[in-house]
Amino acid sequence: QVQLVESGGGLVQAGGSLRLSCAASGSIFSIYAMGWYRQAPRKQRELVAAITSGGSTNYVDSVKGRFTISRDNAKNTVYLQMNSLKLEDTAVYLCYGDITSYSGSNAYKYWGQGTQVTVSS
Repeated sequence: QVQLVESGGGLVQAGGSLRLSCAASGSIFSIYAMGWYRQAPRKQRELVAAITSGGSTNYVDSVKGRFTISRDNAKNTVYLQMNSLKLEDTAVYLCYGDITSYSGSNAYKYWGQGTQVTVSS
């Protein structure tokens, strides 16, 4: 069994910052990509940022230059530093990890429970 637990969401004024964390635990052999999606009301879920085990990153265009994804492989944790937040960043943010539970097994995508980020004017 694998669990991803998120923290760090909340209410912030436009222009402010938040840092999200997501820690994976349980039956983990290796973690490949980790990242963050977001789901806003009446919008499709979108991939915000992702990072490979080697540290390569990619971002959706709307957050480039404002958000930074990083990970601590020793702690099985991924972070999302969000600066210069805008009203349109308001959403539930969900972390994921592509995780294998033992050597030779397939990697499965596991999800966190989601954390609300609300940006106010």
